Amino acid sequence: MSFLSPTLRLENLSTQPIMTQDHVPEDQRYNKQNIVAQWCVPINGKMYRIELEHGTTSGRRMIWVNGREVLRRDWMFKLVGEDTFHIDQTRCIIRVDPAPGFKYEYSLYIDGKSHELYTDEMTRQYRLWLYTGNAADAEATTTTGAAQEYRIMLKLDTLSLFVNDELRTEESVFVHGGTDTKFLLQDTEFVLQARSSGNKHDGIVHTLLANGVAVPEAKIQEIMQEPVSILQTN
Repeated sequence: MSFLSPTLRLENLSTQPIMTQDHVPEDQRYNKQNIVAQWCVPINGKMYRIELEHGTTSGRRMIWVNGREVLRRDWMFKLVGEDTFHIDQTRCIIRVDPAPGFKYEYSLYIDGKSHELYTDEMTRQYRLWLYTGNAADAEATTTTGAAQEYRIMLKLDTLSLFVNDELRTEESVFVHGGTDTKFLLQDTEFVLQARSSGNKHDGIVHTLLANGVAVPEAKIQEIMQEPVSILQTN
C-alpha cells in the first residue's frame, strides 16, 4: 500500500533538476555581482557588452549580451568547457579552462578569432569617436538630466556611419581636397571630413567636428572594459 498521492509516486516525479531560474523574470536574474568576466566587442558597426556568469557551486552558467540573457545552463556538473552563441549572425564562443589554485580562465572567440586578435582587426576597419553633449544645454540632455553621449563609428570599407549602434544615411558633399558629411544630433552639428593624407601609406584621413571643434579619435581598446552607459542598449 502506498501512502503517496498519484502525482507524487516515484514513476511520476521529474528527473530534471527543479532549481532553475525559469520562474524568475529576466531583469531579476541579472546580477552584476555574479559576473566573472566581461568583454566589449564591435560587430557590424555596433558595440556589444558580453558578460559571463559562472557559478562554481551552483553549476549555473549564463551569458548576457547588453544585459539580455542569450544562454543559460543550470546544474552543470562539468565546470569547464565552451558555449557557443551568435550575435548578429556572428558565431561567438566562450571557453572556461582550469587555472592553478582551483581557479578558472575565461576566453572569448569571435568568428574563430580570439577577442584580442578580433579587436585589433576591427580597430583597423573602423574609426571611432566618443562625444558627450554639453550638460548645461537643456536640449543636449536626456530626460534624466544627464548629458547625451554619442558613440560614432565609421566602417572604412563601406563608409557606413553608425551613431549609438544605429545606421545613418547621410549625404556627402565634395569639397576642396575631399568630402564633408554633415548631420545634426539634438542641437549639435557634426561634420565628418574625409581628406587625402597625400601619401599611400596613410590614405584618407577622417576628422569629426562637433560644432566646429575637432573630436579626438578614440580606440576600441580604450573602451573595452568601460561599464559606461554608452555601451548599454535599452
